[in-house]
Amino acid sequence: MAIAMEFQDISSVKGYHAHVYFDELTVEQAQALCEEAGKQFSVTVGRVHRKPVGPHPCWSCQLAFKRDQYTDLLTWLALNRNGLTILIHPLTGNDLLDHTDYASWMGEPQALKLDALKTIRN
Repeated sequence: MAIAMEFQDISSVKGYHAHVYFDELTVEQAQALCEEAGKQFSVTVGRVHRKPVGPHPCWSCQLAFKRDQYTDLLTWLALNRNGLTILIHPLTGNDLLDHTDYASWMGEPQALKLDALKTIRN
């Protein structure tokens, strides 16, 4: 018996975020990584948060980028993250699904504070 699967259309992805996680010992490393990503790929570099923000359980810095930058930026991050954990997720308009079902990790996955996300899971 064939299983009926519902496939998502990639046109729902409007862009991506990569959240670089760090702590007091790795803040300079993370800041340098994010700044260099901004220079090399013209991605939007967010603030360096020295406290947990939103669903993120760690200090973090957000990189916002377009769909056509995904392969090159993620390849570069994989080669240069030097042990930092990075959450990567699409922007579909459903914050909960974006940060859970649609997300991927480089490094050790972290437990997110999902109650901070507004969209209800379907």
